[in-house]
Amino acid sequence: MHGHILRHLQFLTIQSTQLSLLSLVAVCQWSSITEKTSYKTFKKRREHHAMSTNFINGEANTDYESLITPLLSSQRPLVNSTSQVAIVGAHVCPIESLDYEIAENDFLKQDWRSRGKMQIFQYVLMKWLLCFLIGLIVSLIGFFNNLAVENIAGMKFVVTSNMMMLNRFGMAFLVFSVSNLILTLVASIITAFIAPAAAGSGIPEVKAYLNGVDAPGIFSLRTLVIKIIGSITAVSSSLLVGKAGPMVHTGACVAALLGQGGSKRFKLTWRWLRFFKNDRDRRDLVTCGSAAGIAAAFRAPVGGVLFALEEMASWWRSALLWRSFFTTAVVAIVLRALIDFCLSGKCGLFGKGGLIMFDVYSESVTYHLIDVLPVLTLGAIGGILGSLYNFLLDKVLRIYNRINEKGVVYKILIACAISIFTSCLLFGLPWLASCQPCPSDASEACPTIGRSGNFKKFQCPPGQYNDLASLIFNTNDDSVRNLFSKNTKFEFQFSSILIFFVTCYFLSIISYGIVAPAGLFIPVIVTGASYGRFVGMLVGSHSNLDHGLYAVLGAASFLGGSMRMTVSLCVIILELTNNLLLLPLIMLVLLVSKTVADAFNSNIYDLIMNAKGFPYLETHTEPYMRQLTVGDVVRGPLQVFQGIEKVGNIVHVLSTTSHNGFPVIDEPPLSESPVLYGLILRAHAIELLKKKAFMPTPVPIGTDALKLFYAGDFLKRGSSNGDKIEDLQFTEEEMEMFLDLHPFTNASPYTVVDSMSLAKALILFREVGLRHLMVTPKISGRSPVVGILTRHDFMPGHILDLHPMLARSRWKRLRIRAPRLFKLF
Repeated sequence: MHGHILRHLQFLTIQSTQLSLLSLVAVCQWSSITEKTSYKTFKKRREHHAMSTNFINGEANTDYESLITPLLSSQRPLVNSTSQVAIVGAHVCPIESLDYEIAENDFLKQDWRSRGKMQIFQYVLMKWLLCFLIGLIVSLIGFFNNLAVENIAGMKFVVTSNMMMLNRFGMAFLVFSVSNLILTLVASIITAFIAPAAAGSGIPEVKAYLNGVDAPGIFSLRTLVIKIIGSITAVSSSLLVGKAGPMVHTGACVAALLGQGGSKRFKLTWRWLRFFKNDRDRRDLVTCGSAAGIAAAFRAPVGGVLFALEEMASWWRSALLWRSFFTTAVVAIVLRALIDFCLSGKCGLFGKGGLIMFDVYSESVTYHLIDVLPVLTLGAIGGILGSLYNFLLDKVLRIYNRINEKGVVYKILIACAISIFTSCLLFGLPWLASCQPCPSDASEACPTIGRSGNFKKFQCPPGQYNDLASLIFNTNDDSVRNLFSKNTKFEFQFSSILIFFVTCYFLSIISYGIVAPAGLFIPVIVTGASYGRFVGMLVGSHSNLDHGLYAVLGAASFLGGSMRMTVSLCVIILELTNNLLLLPLIMLVLLVSKTVADAFNSNIYDLIMNAKGFPYLETHTEPYMRQLTVGDVVRGPLQVFQGIEKVGNIVHVLSTTSHNGFPVIDEPPLSESPVLYGLILRAHAIELLKKKAFMPTPVPIGTDALKLFYAGDFLKRGSSNGDKIEDLQFTEEEMEMFLDLHPFTNASPYTVVDSMSLAKALILFREVGLRHLMVTPKISGRSPVVGILTRHDFMPGHILDLHPMLARSRWKRLRIRAPRLFKLF
C-alpha cells in the first residue's frame, strides 16, 4: 500500500551506491526531480500517511514488488542510471535548478498591487545603481589584477635577467623556477582548501547559472576573494593561463553578491535591496557582471556586451541590453581614467601597460583578392587545430578528475609538477635558438634589458638578441604584443615561431586543469597568434599582408575553432587591435574556422560543462526528441498535496523526498471533480510550516491568518542556505491540524498535455526559463496531473537510457567522428 513512496527511496539508494566518475561526466540529473504516479496512489498515501519507512544514512527498507511493478507502462524502466550531482570546482556536490518563473499566487499578487509609485521608482533606480556599482567594482578589480601581474611577473624577470647578465645561469634558473613554484603553490593551496569552486576560468559555471543551473558556492564572497588572489598568483607564475576567464567569473560574483538582497550577517538589510531577492533579477545582474568582466579584461566594452549575448546568456531582452551596455561603458570610462593615471609613472616599474590593448595597426591596411586564398586556408587549418585542442583538453580534464578523486594532496602535486615542467621549458627552450644581430632600424632599444620588449638579450652577447626568449621568456601579454607588432618580418626565425607554437599549444592544455583560477582566452590568443605568424612567414612575398596581421588572423582562427563564437570575438579583436579596417578579413576567418570546427566537436565551454556534469539545455533540440512525447519520459512516483492539507502529511512528504515542487489538487467538496489548482514550492511550504498558521479543521484560511506573513518571507535568500524541514519541530496535536495552501500556491503554472512532442516542450521549458513543467492528461477521467517535467527529463543521456533504441536512430546531428584510436585515450 505504500510501495510507491518506498520506490522513490529505493531510487535514491541505488543512485548513491552506483555513483561513479563516468556517471558524473556523462550527464547530470537534477536533484529537484519531481517524479510521477497515478492519482489513486495519492489517495492511498493520504489514507496511510503514517507509514513505517526507515531512511537512515541513505538506505531505505523497500517493497521489492513495488520496484518491479511498472507504474505507468510495463515497457518503461523506473530507475535511470544518470547522476544527480555535478563536479563543481574539485568537489562532487548536488545542484538544483533556479526559479526564473514568477510564482503568481494570491498572496504575492496582493503585495504587488499594494506597491505605490515610490516603490516602483526605487526598483528601477536600484537596477541602474547596481549596474553602475558592478561596472565600477569590476573595473577596479581588473585594473588591480593587471597591475599586480605586471609588477610581480616583471620583477621576477628582471631579477632573473640580471643574474644571467652576470653569467650566473644556474642561480637564475633556480630563482625563476622557485618563484614560479611558490606562486603556483599559493594559488593551488588557497583554491583547494578555501574555495574549490574558484578553480578554472569560471565561464562554464556562469554560463550554466544563466541557463538555470544553481551550482553551490560559485558566487560566494569566499570564491570571489580566492578568484582574485589565485588568478594573480597563477598568471604571475608563468603558467600558460589567462586572467580573462577568471575576470568573467569575478564580474559575475560581484553582481551576484550585490544582487542577493543584503545580508543579515553583515547588517546590510536596506529595504530597497529586497526587490532583488529573486532568481530573475539576479540572473540579469549576473549577465551584466559577465559582460563587465570581459570589458575589464580586454578593455572591450562592446565586445563584452556581445560576448554576454552570444555565449553566456540563455535569455535576452532589450532592457537587459541597455543595462549591460551601461555597465561596460562604466568599465571603459574608469579604466581609461586609471590608465591615464598610470602613464604618469605612479603604478610601479611595469604599470604603464594598456591592459592588453594591442594598438599596432593604426595605419591603413591594404590587401587584395590574391590574399583571400591564404586567409581561407588559415581559417580552415585554425578550425582543425581548434577542434583538436578541444578534444585533447577534454581528455586531459577527465584524467585530472580521476587523479583529483584521490585527495587534495594529489591536486597540489599536479600543480607543482606542471609548474616545474613549465619553468624548465621556458628557461631551457630559448637556448635552442641562435642569437640574432640587433636590427639597425629598431624602434626600441636592442637588446631589451630590464623591461618588456621585442629584443630579449637572454644569453646573447652585446648587440644581439634571442628571438625565442622574446616570446617564451615573457608575460603572455607581452608575447602577444611582440607577435602582433608590424614591420617585424625578419625579427623571428621559422624554428623559433614553430617551437613557440608547439610549446604554447600543449602547455595551455595541461595547465588549465590544475586547481587554480585559470583562463583560456589569452593562451588561445597566444597560440593562435604564433600559428598565424608562422603561416605568414610561409607565405612570405606571395602575400601583401604583414606578418603581424597574419598573427592577428591566426589568433582569430584559433579562437573561432576553439570557442566557436563569431560576432563577439570579431568585435573583441577589433577593439584589441584598434583598427576597423581588419573587419572583413577577421569575419572571413571566424566564419571559416567555426564552420570547420563544428564538424568535429562542440565548443570548449560546452565540453567543460559536460565534463563537470552541468545539465545545460542547448538552444537546439536533438532530432530524436521529435519522435517522443512528454508522456514517454514522465516517471513516478508523484507527490501531491490537497488544497487544504493535513500538517502531518506535508511534514512527511517533505521529510522523505527531495522534490522542490508539488502539485496542489482540489477534490470535492472544494470542487465538483478533482482539478489541478497549481504548484507550491518546497521553500514556500517550509515557510508556512515555520509560521504555524494551522487550523483545527479543514476550512479555508481566514484573513487574520494572512497577517502572519509578509512578502519578504517568500523571497529567495542570497548565498546562505534556506530553512530545512529537519530544523522544524511539531507536536502531535499540530501534526493533526490543517494548512490551507491555496493563497500561497502558484495558480497559473505552465502546463502541457502528455501528447505534446518532447522537442516542443523543451523549447517552451528553455525559452521561458522554467524549473517545473506540469503534464496534464489529454483524455478526461484520469488524474488531473500526469507528472512534472524538470530539467533532468530533457537531458539526452537520460532520454537514451529510457529509450536505448534511439541511440541507433538515423536522426542524428552530422559530425565527423574521431578515429577509434583516439577514443582509447
